[in-house]
Amino acid sequence: MRRLDDDERVDLLRAARDSDVNPYFRVMESAAGPVVRVEGADRIMLGSNNYLGLADHPAIRQGAQDALDRFGGAVTGSRLLNGTMDLHLDLEAEIADWHGTDGAVVFTTGYQTNLGTISAIAGKGDVIVVDAAAHASIRDGAVLSGATVRKFRHNDVADLESVLSEPVEGGGAVLVVVDGLYSMEGDLAPLGEIAATCTRHRAALMVDEAHSLGVFGSRRTGAAELFGVAESTDIRMASLSKSPSSTGGFIAGSHDLLDSLRIHARAFLFTTSGVPAAVGASLAAVRLIRSDEGAQRADRALANASTLRSGLAAAGLDVGAESALPDGTGTVSPIVALHVGDEMEAIALWRRLFDRGIFASAALHPAVPRTGAMLRLCVMASHTDAQIRSAVDVITQTVAEGSS
Repeated sequence: MRRLDDDERVDLLRAARDSDVNPYFRVMESAAGPVVRVEGADRIMLGSNNYLGLADHPAIRQGAQDALDRFGGAVTGSRLLNGTMDLHLDLEAEIADWHGTDGAVVFTTGYQTNLGTISAIAGKGDVIVVDAAAHASIRDGAVLSGATVRKFRHNDVADLESVLSEPVEGGGAVLVVVDGLYSMEGDLAPLGEIAATCTRHRAALMVDEAHSLGVFGSRRTGAAELFGVAESTDIRMASLSKSPSSTGGFIAGSHDLLDSLRIHARAFLFTTSGVPAAVGASLAAVRLIRSDEGAQRADRALANASTLRSGLAAAGLDVGAESALPDGTGTVSPIVALHVGDEMEAIALWRRLFDRGIFASAALHPAVPRTGAMLRLCVMASHTDAQIRSAVDVITQTVAEGSS
């Protein structure tokens, strides 16, 4: 096919693969944890979204095992037909109680949650306004909806104000969609200002808490809670594959919203239900996150992030700015962005760290701007202080040697 010829992204992948510096599709050989066996060697894992360190937790393993024993490998049907288990209802009730909403609906994946929700609640004649750095699933859902899609500069509330001031022909609805915590830079959205702006312009607000769930807020429901706007957020979405360390996604909200999704969200209606083990693991994870242990793990994840970030910053490395909180203080997140700039330099640095026992994630275009290549470093609550400090030493020494 002609479309497969002369693809610069494919060319870059092949060049990296041929040079044996490809940072993608590496093979994991042990459970996700602070140290993972990767292609024959143990490496400190700084490339996982397992922020609370629950992926290998005994309670989550037991939740998955119990569901597997009871329901088998799969239910082989959609939620609409034979794919709804009582486990789904228990999980949705737990999430709704956690978030203080009328209810919740669980999807098979986080990507499908955004795709199905956004395309179901907006359509031709409506306007969807998204942050320029919004996750691909948000952007894809917006395009699929058929609504007019407008962007505003990343975390720029003044630009959002300007975009929302533009007329909407025909009196259609306006939906603003943002991430609570952005997965590349690890920065929080200024949700207090965003929510106030949406209220002034009578726009609905949807917040994707995929990366902030389990970490931020006194109940650990995410950034909307942290900024005190949970009650004024119309649609609260999160993934079950980051801090909860399973797979799936959910929407928490009103009865009207949820019933509409049950009827109109094609990514919910026309896909097979999540495997029982994933649903069982998710339920166990949500219950653990809500416990005292969950609070301790969230605190530990942020403490580890602070150690990593401050150590790299002290060595003069570009890790960006902290996110501002309403009281004027700053906060870290479990995601620390090490900015490099050039894509080939980022790939080369990734390989040198890989060879020295550090597994990071290389973020290249289109995940980041073309000149904004970075290494995305993610901590876990289960990393020891010694592991984090060892990683700081290895990274700073490796960067220094590469620039000398």
